Amino acid sequence: MKIALVHDWLNQVGGAEDVLDAIKRQYPASPVFTSIFDKKRMPAHYQGWDVRTLWLNRLPAIHRRHQAYLPLYPLAWNKLEINGYDVILSNKSGFCHGLRFPPKSMHICYCLTPTRYVWQLDNYLAGEDLSASAKWLLRPLISLLKRWDYAAAQRVSHFIAISTAVQERINRHYRRTSTVIFPPVDTARFEAMATESIEDYFLIVSRLIPYKRIDLAIQVAGALGFKLKIAGSGRDRERLRALAGKNVEFLGFVPAAELPGLMAKCRALILPGLEDFGITPVQAQAAGRPVIAFGGGGALDTVIPGLTGEHFPELNADSLKEVWRNFDEHAYNSQEIRAHARKFDTSAFLERIDAFVRQAWDAKSAGLKFQYRDPLDGNKG
Repeated sequence: MKIALVHDWLNQVGGAEDVLDAIKRQYPASPVFTSIFDKKRMPAHYQGWDVRTLWLNRLPAIHRRHQAYLPLYPLAWNKLEINGYDVILSNKSGFCHGLRFPPKSMHICYCLTPTRYVWQLDNYLAGEDLSASAKWLLRPLISLLKRWDYAAAQRVSHFIAISTAVQERINRHYRRTSTVIFPPVDTARFEAMATESIEDYFLIVSRLIPYKRIDLAIQVAGALGFKLKIAGSGRDRERLRALAGKNVEFLGFVPAAELPGLMAKCRALILPGLEDFGITPVQAQAAGRPVIAFGGGGALDTVIPGLTGEHFPELNADSLKEVWRNFDEHAYNSQEIRAHARKFDTSAFLERIDAFVRQAWDAKSAGLKFQYRDPLDGNKG
């Protein structure tokens, strides 16, 4: 098989890029098609990749302000036709699933989420500092994007969802079925730092942006008097610092080498917002630590109440406060927590992704209906 990889944009590093890294290791000879590529902001090893950008990459300041060009992404991806490959594997959270391909090829979309600001506009705008007029002007544009996004999704050959929550959204917004394959997590790196020497702090590891709802955790930590460390940076930093008391410590960007030790020593990781999957809870569990997470999205797959942590049911401070106040980190078995985290290891992800690609291509080549068989448990997806 000749395989081409597709990614929305390469100007920041986050969970989507962790997924791309893993897929690229599985298919090292495959080129990566993307809208923009800011070499200065991406890891050094990306320089050795065959990265092919769209015309968007030449627009002024797009590497720093890619969201300002929002209306142009569907147009650019819609004009791209990828020829000469058997399988096109896209890693999508934006608009890259809208590419075109010949009938002899196949497009498998690993869907991180149906585009958040298209299908969850009210939730997205609630955390953005936009004027009322700007929000009003956005709505007709989003209405057009919804129609385009739905039509683009119908061209995809097969969808893979990163969680059961995203699977439900794919069905609701796109009217398409999908198979769940959880994203890759390097659990061994965090498990190696597991320790029984726990220190007196709770931990958040996150980009500091509004929808992460870190403000809820700061508010509740202050009310309960718990020590809270926040690792990460982002445009919401100053607002969050203004909300925080002396019991909250902002660590800024934490190097990857230091993160496992920081997680291993916390009382618990706090995940206060709605995540499509959420890699940090799995990382913390790999280090043997429990998680307090909002009971929605990916946390329903990754955090098991009573075994690896707890869910708080409502996305508000009172709900988080009730669970956090009664939380006892000694009630959880660190070995059982680590065993649960191994189910999400990168090796499992790569084996499942490769099996999906090969099975789907074999079915197409033979003219048969495709039905995924999970290579790790023999069950159908």
